Amino acid sequence: METQSLVTIVPWTFIATILNLFIQMWLIKKFLFKPINNILEKRQTMTDQEITDARAAKEEADGLKQQYESSIADAQMKATEIVQNAQKEAQVRADGIVAAAQTEAADLKSKAEADITQEKKKAINEVKNEIGGLAMDIAGKVVEKEIHEEDHKKLIDDFINNVGDAS
Repeated sequence: METQSLVTIVPWTFIATILNLFIQMWLIKKFLFKPINNILEKRQTMTDQEITDARAAKEEADGLKQQYESSIADAQMKATEIVQNAQKEAQVRADGIVAAAQTEAADLKSKAEADITQEKKKAINEVKNEIGGLAMDIAGKVVEKEIHEEDHKKLIDDFINNVGDAS
């Protein structure tokens, strides 16, 4: 029966083993689980803090992105406004140049018309004088007498008036 003595339970050994197990559990809980739980809690807190920081950084980046987009939109609006102002200014300048050119052309035209009128009068006067001299020569030959200065002027003026009315 020796085999039975090996399989039997000794109560003092059993109690000692149970006590040993409880002591080991208490020691493991006190010296191992609490520090590990503290480390895990610290890691959890650190992870939560990093997630919070990442969300804050994302929100800040989104805010900067919106600010950047609004700045770009403002810059585009200003550029469009500058281009429109430049086009308006160019149109005003072009209108001014056209108006100045039209004024200058009108002035040149009126000056040319005045010159033409003056030259026409000058030519008419020269022709009248020449015709008057010819008429005097013809009249002197026809009448064969000497015409006095007053008669001569009267004949010239009558002739010139008749020639002026005819033209």
